[in-house]
Amino acid sequence: MAERENRRGGNRRERDETPEFADRLVAINRVSKTVKGGKRFGFAALVVVGDQKGRVGFGKGKAKEVPEAIRKATEQAKRKMIRVPLREGRTLHHDIEGRHGAGRVVMRTAPQGTGIIAGGPMRAVFEMLGVHDVVAKSLGSQNPYNMIRATLNGLGLEQSPRNVAQRRGKKVADILPKRDEAPAESSQVAEEA
Repeated sequence: MAERENRRGGNRRERDETPEFADRLVAINRVSKTVKGGKRFGFAALVVVGDQKGRVGFGKGKAKEVPEAIRKATEQAKRKMIRVPLREGRTLHHDIEGRHGAGRVVMRTAPQGTGIIAGGPMRAVFEMLGVHDVVAKSLGSQNPYNMIRATLNGLGLEQSPRNVAQRRGKKVADILPKRDEAPAESSQVAEEA
């Protein structure tokens, strides 16, 4: 009986460790406390976790050793994941501004082939989210914690045309701008000139 439980528990652990989520260590901070015998060091880790298909989360962990701090941060990040709708699975649906404290970030949708144009912590969020084309700029605090929180705040505000149409009781085609109108207008202007 004990062997079965061990085997079941072992299988569960193996299943949990399958890499369905990718993680990225964004920052690690070492702090020291001076005590009678010398100094005691502690570590704080900031980790971003995502499935690269539209889900992302971040976590922070503190411990006396680096690997333990990273493990704690990863566990917290997996618990606090959010889902973000992506256009064609590669970019954002619309331009967004995110804020948290003094952190302020601007994220813009980009055409295919642009790549991820973003700095440090924001780049980690987009890579773990699965975004391939985006232009982003951090305008406020350079603190990685605030930058990531501001980025996730902005991503949480993003809405897909499907969600907007459903909420307003319309069809997706009614929400999106007509693509035929723009070329027709430009050709009329060319004929007049």
